[in-house]
Order: sequence, then C-alpha cells, then structure tokens
Amino acid sequence: MRATRLAFNAVLLTAASWAAPAFAVPALQAHRAVYDVTLDKASDRSGITGISGRMVYEFNGSPCEGYTVKFRLVTQIVTNDNTRLTDQQMTTFEDAEGKTFSFVNKSFVDQNLDKEVKGTATKEANGLKVEIDKPEKNSLELAATQFPTQQMVEMIGKAEKGERFYETNLFDGSEDANKVMTTTVVVGKQANADKTDPEVPALAKLASDKYWPVDIAYFDDTDKGGEEVPEYRISFKLHENGITRGLVMDYGEFSMTGKLVNLSLFDQPKTCPSK
Repeated sequence: MRATRLAFNAVLLTAASWAAPAFAVPALQAHRAVYDVTLDKASDRSGITGISGRMVYEFNGSPCEGYTVKFRLVTQIVTNDNTRLTDQQMTTFEDAEGKTFSFVNKSFVDQNLDKEVKGTATKEANGLKVEIDKPEKNSLELAATQFPTQQMVEMIGKAEKGERFYETNLFDGSEDANKVMTTTVVVGKQANADKTDPEVPALAKLASDKYWPVDIAYFDDTDKGGEEVPEYRISFKLHENGITRGLVMDYGEFSMTGKLVNLSLFDQPKTCPSK
C-alpha cells in the first residue's frame, strides 16, 4: 500500500544534492519520534472509513559515520468490506558522503509477511545503480538522484537561505526500490509554535524552537502518459535540527495525519574523531 511509502518519506525527510562533504551543515539531531496516525479525510471512491495506528521513527548517526534510520508504521485500516492490520518496517543506512544507501523493507498484512525488499543503491558517474537481493536478485540502472538524509540537509539549507520553491530527485528504497521520484518542495515562512499547538507537550524543551511549514509533491518519472499529477503529497513542520511533526500525508482519495506524541533525543558526537 502506497500509504506506507508516504508515511516513511514524511518522517525520513523530516529526520537533501550537495557537493562533498555532503553533511557539512546542519547538525541533524539523533532522535526517536512516535506519532499517532489517524484518518484525515477519505472520498467515497477510496472505500476507506477509518484509519488508526502508530508510527515510530528512529534516526541515528553523524557526519562521521553515516546515518541509520529505523521506521515502523502499524495501522488498522477499515473499509466498507473489511478491516485489516498493516505493518510496514524499514531499516536504512546512508553513508557519510551520500554515495551508498542500503535498505531492507518488510510489509505485513494481518501479521503475515506480504513483501520483503532488500538491496543497496550506489551513485555512479551516469546515474544510480541499484542491486536488489530480495525478493530476487536484480540490478537496475536509474536516473541520478540523492538519498533521504541528503534531501533533508538540502531542504534545511535552502530554507535558511530563504529559498521557497525548488525541485529535486529522491531515491528512498521503499516499495519495490525501482523508482526515482521527482519532488517539488515548497517552504513557508519560519514560525513559532502556538501555545495551543497539540504537539507542544511532546516537544518539551524544543517547544520554543522555530520551524518551517513544508509541502512536498512526489511525481513518478516513469509515468509518461496523461497529466503531470503528483502521486502523493506530504506536508509537515520542519525544525532546524531535522525533527518533523504535524504530518499530513495526502493520496488524493484519502489522507492521514501524524501527530507527534513522544520524542526522545539521543546523545551524538560533537566532532568527528581524527583518523
């Protein structure tokens, strides 16, 4: 289900092409964020009458050693015909220079394994090479792109410079790991959290930090027919340290929200050890 991809992107972007060193600035905060997921709205055509669940996103690493993300989204989806439990789990590692990206994603439906995709993507001179290990061995040549943490770094850098609109490409290893998505990013004016903001209790000492409202539309470059309509959109509040909240994940026929309910900050090295 594409909803799992969108939710993954919403927090992974929310934890981007730069010249080396790829992660010079800003300092991304290692953390674990927990979100309550609920149905925002749904059309009659979608057949969805309810969605509830929880999303957990854990971001670790540094510009010295690279970045690891662990993501899990468990949702109960109610339709006109039935109710099913979906469980999406993904682990990724992005090296410090942004040249390689390894991923393992598993999806379960009603506690039964539905799909497992495992592989590694490597940037090459003319594009991206993806080596798939599961569900079966395969090798793909895709367009030049960047990886999620790179996109986050790029997004914060452009926001700080006051750039409000730009386009970039992204490979995140989700679904079948066979696509590079084109994204258009709109960054709003930096703001402070309102005292009535329902996520302020979870932010704790970060509640006074400023954030940018961000909206991203995702386009499938492999779909050459018809109108250029995004496959999905996400919007969120982006903090300077890469933490995201106030998620809205919109698929057109239905949308979900992700409310931050718990946030744990992890210690991280202030400088890279000398070799």
